[in-house]
Amino acid sequence: MSQAEHYTTKPEDRIPFIQKLIFGAGAFVNNILAYAMGGMVIVLNLGLGMNPALVGLLGALPRLTDAITDPLMGYISDNTKSRWGRRRPYIFVGAIAVGITFALLWQLPGGMSEAFYFWWFLVGSIIFYLAYTTFATPWVALGYELTPDYHERTRLMGVQNIIGNLAYMIGPYFLAIMNSKLLFDNMVDGAAGLAIVIAVCVAAIGVLPAIFLRERFVAAAEVATEQSGEKVSAWDTMKQAIGEFFSGFATSLKFKPFLKLCAATFLVFNGFMLIAAFQTYVIIYFVFGGDTDQGAVWAGHAGALAAFATLFIVALITWLCPKFGKRRAFYVTTGISMFGYLLKWVCYNPEHPWMLLIPAPFIAFGFAGLFTLMPAMVADVVDADELETHERREGMYGSIFWWVVKLGMAAALAAGGFLLNATGFDVALGVNQTAETLTLMRVYDIFVPVAASAIAIWAVATYTITESKAHDIRMQLEERRGSAAAA
Repeated sequence: MSQAEHYTTKPEDRIPFIQKLIFGAGAFVNNILAYAMGGMVIVLNLGLGMNPALVGLLGALPRLTDAITDPLMGYISDNTKSRWGRRRPYIFVGAIAVGITFALLWQLPGGMSEAFYFWWFLVGSIIFYLAYTTFATPWVALGYELTPDYHERTRLMGVQNIIGNLAYMIGPYFLAIMNSKLLFDNMVDGAAGLAIVIAVCVAAIGVLPAIFLRERFVAAAEVATEQSGEKVSAWDTMKQAIGEFFSGFATSLKFKPFLKLCAATFLVFNGFMLIAAFQTYVIIYFVFGGDTDQGAVWAGHAGALAAFATLFIVALITWLCPKFGKRRAFYVTTGISMFGYLLKWVCYNPEHPWMLLIPAPFIAFGFAGLFTLMPAMVADVVDADELETHERREGMYGSIFWWVVKLGMAAALAAGGFLLNATGFDVALGVNQTAETLTLMRVYDIFVPVAASAIAIWAVATYTITESKAHDIRMQLEERRGSAAAA
């Protein structure tokens, strides 16, 4: 196939738009929880005075459990046999459980010691992430199997990215809401109230994919399992899960195209997360001279603008990808985001605070491209792996992919707290932070994500699953398992 030739999507491979929106509802839940956990944790420092290094550890330590629970949940989901499917029961129960645990996590009792708050949040976070995994891992896997078409996968991930980014239009205002004197007595009470509202939304919206979507590749997975000689009941699968999932985990990690996608995602996403707190601190203490109220509001404006811009960027990406390919689209979107980060040096200006909005749409290209293109490419990887191994592992690949993201986030949050201490920042100094501290925060805020993004582009340069190769893989799979199983 020449560069000018492309395969068209068959009518039977298209996903109805309403179903794309419903799948996107899961992305909203996923993103609002991720943003809330990363953004609200600042309350432990600014509201309770906890050391930033301890706050960073609280972001990191609970995620270490994901090293086991995410792949295990992926394996269980891949091998579950029930009248409701492999994914939907876990999505339904997980959405309700994660909402309840999130609400309880932020009901912090007053007047306790730093050690008490540390252990309260650590134990509560571990429970929360177990519920989170129960919802998120099967939901991610469900998206990989909704269509076998190369381009329709990109369109699906584009729609879910747009819906998911609605969370990023709301999330940037969480700090302003928690800090509102009109709504709450203090920031800690604000976090408790906000958490309840988020929890109700999460439970109500998160169950929608479980209720209204269907699992297209259940038959194909059963055929693949039969050919591998590993067809077992749901109960037997559960008993064998702890021992057997390691084999699938190791096989997935050996697949080079998948590793390249994981590396690129780790770098782009966690390059940003490493300095996520710095942006808020830079806005508050450098641009607004320590005015938390103004800083929180303008940080919210910048985040909302980026999320709004993402709506149009994702539409642009899904239109361009069939013409230029997913890999080239990644180069362009990541490169534009690097330019946006560099703009911060000029646009974060105390004399003209409104200029901090200018970099936001450019930076948005990075996340818009990342979370539209990478999930669509992982779906292609699942097909390539099935061709080689005769096993279909959407859950395993999805869990490892997002575990890499979460593990990197944990490391980034932990390192971010120590980096903030390394700048010399002291919350007790308030507006009197030193000039050196402010400069170091600005340097980290800009150049860490730029360097990480540059390495990510290099990692994707040798990714080999093109449109032509993906189409050939699909034809071979359908011939092997039969068209009835594929449908």
